Amino acid sequence: LRAVKMAPAGGLAWGPWVSLAVLALVARAVLALTERYPALSLLQQERHRQRHGPAGEWAEQYSAECDSSFLHFHESDCDIGGSSSCESMLSLNTEKILSQAKLLAEQKRFPFATDNDNTNEELAIAYVLIGNGLYDEAIRHFSTMLQEEPELVSAIYGRGIAYGKKGLHDMKNAELALFELSRVISLEPDHPEVFEQRAEILSPLGRISEALSDLTKAIQLQPSARLYRHRGTLYFISEDYATAHEDFQHSLELNKNQPIAMLYKGLTFFHRGLLKEAIESFKEALKQKADFIDAYKSLGQAYRELGNFDAATESFQKALLLNQNHVQTLQLKGMMLYHHGSLDEALKNFKRCLQLEPYNEVCQYMKGLSHVAMGQFYEGIKAQTKVMLNDPLPGQKASPEYLKVKYLREYSRYLHAHLDTPLTEYNTDTDLPGNFKDHWAKNLPFLIENYEEQPGLQPHIKDVLFQNFESYKPDVQELICVADHLGSMMQYETPGFLPNKRIHRAMGLATLEVMQAVQRTWANSKVRMNGKTRLMQWRDMFDIAVKWRRIADPDQPVLWLDQMPARSLSRGFNNHINLIRGQVINMRYLEYFEKILHFIKDRILVYHGANNPKGLLEVREALEKVHKVEDLLPIMKFNSKTRDGFTVNTKVPSLKDQGKEYDGFTITITGDKVGNILFSVETQTTEERTQLYHAEIDALYKDLTAKGKVLILSAELGEVDAVCNLILSLVYYFYNLMPLSRGSSVIAYSVIMGALMASGKEVSGKIPKGKASMKISKYTSSLVDFEAMTAPGSEAFSKIARSWMNLKSISPFYKSLPSVSETFPTLRTMIEVLNTDSSHCLKKTIVVV
Repeated sequence: LRAVKMAPAGGLAWGPWVSLAVLALVARAVLALTERYPALSLLQQERHRQRHGPAGEWAEQYSAECDSSFLHFHESDCDIGGSSSCESMLSLNTEKILSQAKLLAEQKRFPFATDNDNTNEELAIAYVLIGNGLYDEAIRHFSTMLQEEPELVSAIYGRGIAYGKKGLHDMKNAELALFELSRVISLEPDHPEVFEQRAEILSPLGRISEALSDLTKAIQLQPSARLYRHRGTLYFISEDYATAHEDFQHSLELNKNQPIAMLYKGLTFFHRGLLKEAIESFKEALKQKADFIDAYKSLGQAYRELGNFDAATESFQKALLLNQNHVQTLQLKGMMLYHHGSLDEALKNFKRCLQLEPYNEVCQYMKGLSHVAMGQFYEGIKAQTKVMLNDPLPGQKASPEYLKVKYLREYSRYLHAHLDTPLTEYNTDTDLPGNFKDHWAKNLPFLIENYEEQPGLQPHIKDVLFQNFESYKPDVQELICVADHLGSMMQYETPGFLPNKRIHRAMGLATLEVMQAVQRTWANSKVRMNGKTRLMQWRDMFDIAVKWRRIADPDQPVLWLDQMPARSLSRGFNNHINLIRGQVINMRYLEYFEKILHFIKDRILVYHGANNPKGLLEVREALEKVHKVEDLLPIMKFNSKTRDGFTVNTKVPSLKDQGKEYDGFTITITGDKVGNILFSVETQTTEERTQLYHAEIDALYKDLTAKGKVLILSAELGEVDAVCNLILSLVYYFYNLMPLSRGSSVIAYSVIMGALMASGKEVSGKIPKGKASMKISKYTSSLVDFEAMTAPGSEAFSKIARSWMNLKSISPFYKSLPSVSETFPTLRTMIEVLNTDSSHCLKKTIVVV
């Protein structure tokens, strides 16, 4: 280049094949360099965007639309040293490179320009080479200059940039880039762009704390909207959402028209469970950029988490109108549709997702799951096998789908083998191997010693075929529509719970089957369960609901914990719920924070009264100032035993043995500062605890059966009221025991509704609806399981539940409905009825009063 540089201008003839894109790329290099730093990033960013289209991940979208390729470096497309074609291209573009370099040099529009015009021209040539992606040639050029002038800061800086641009997958490039930039900082310590550039190299290497330190130094030297945004991005990646929010807010104060920063601000709310605030930020981002796909996608996901299906659907649809091939939107929309019970529609989204991205594990897994849930086992297992074959690379973390898929495949084979076996003749809990159930329920990797796989699909057992609603007899159609109505009565209206029409139908049918089974039991009829004919026990009553909940969503292991292997049960099986984890708030349970906090304060006073009587007054005064969980942190320091955290156990009073109490759930608080708190509740199911609760439930069920038989003969008001209280008391202990790995809440509520209907009473009131302020500071709503777990006793729970149930006399209409167990005696018939279209019920008028 030095020799060519001395040739007369125009002395080279440009070939007609030189593309406009290459010339435009060089022009963009000049534009990028006008910002002094971040320089040359836009060029590679533009190339990346042209190659790959709209970015799928938020972080990629962020990078693709910002004024810096922050966090992203890309390999050079050609190696100057080893490619004659690259040398040819360089030669043909020399005149253009020199022309652009001359302009750069005259205007000193590159980092660390000198007072020497000749030196500036040499430097400008190398920077234009970087802009063209010719990193090795740029490095040679800078190196030649540094041989003559070893402390030429601009050349050191430019060589550092070029090493970074070559590709950080090669640690040698990363080390050389960091070495050069550190040299620049030692020579010129007051230039924020160098700290920012070094952070850009450190962050992809996982050295986030060092990158944050560099960005903080850059901000101290010269704050800017870009620097705050970049640092906020790193805090976001580090899951420090509160600090990230502060940085995005600072960035927006300096430059309010930043849709990307506004999106990220919304995401900091989203990841802390503050969905209302997230939605407002996403909407603001869309005001600034109306065609912002990721903002629509994020808005849709926020509405989905809030439980607003219609608003989520609208937002996802708007994202897909802008780009029908946006894979992540298709994936998220498909998952929402699956969890709404719209399996056919979900499947369409997963198939489209896989057309665009054949190796997308989430879409492949969900495609297999959707097929299996609808009874299409051959297609389902084929998709599951594809996920299983996608082994993680050495050192790579396995995806959640990869970890789950073998459990799903084994369970799918089991379901297929039992499609046409009467449900009364087998028991899933005893059929499935103990270690399989234990590992599945605990979401452990599928590493089970001496496991014998379920038999493969049997050709003579055909998949489930779609059943038209009209093909059912009129009385069965009535049964389905009534079940849909009853199931909808169980829906939590609290934010965080998405309505699932498939679950509604399943649990509505469970309610009717429980009603019919209890009525038969009270009339001294026996039931056929697990291959035996006998009088129904309380577990049989719950098993009716369990079987419907299981088949509604085969992805979730709904298993009795006391049927787990003895070794697992002796260690205890925990049902764990995080209320606050770090900065993430579980908004589903926000209404109960105050109630739990009040209980904790009482227990702290009791503890200090017994162990620290001298300090009791100080503790009492401090507790008066406690209004939220974080306020407990200073009080934890009062005692060395609670300095790092403490646990509090609730107690459940016995009805059978007055004065006796059982262990309820355990509340745990650990942490040392706001933003680093774990506030959780869990129930520990041990064999001893289970036996105590079973004895309580056995006594209540025996009393319930006796009073139910009396009620059948004489429906006096007092008897009905006593039976209702016994039903609610029995389920109160079930809720506190939490005897199932999943689904305890809706299973218990369907038993409540069915047993009450057997007693002649119907639940006509809905579970109270949650009302949230924009600050999400208060909800007035009920979660039935938490009402039971936080009630001081069974009588208190009964009173609370009856306050919203609005019990009324049951309509005679229900007696005319066909038997649920006889109408749907097999898994095939159960899946068929769950698959059938429910829109017809909207056109029917069901009179149940």
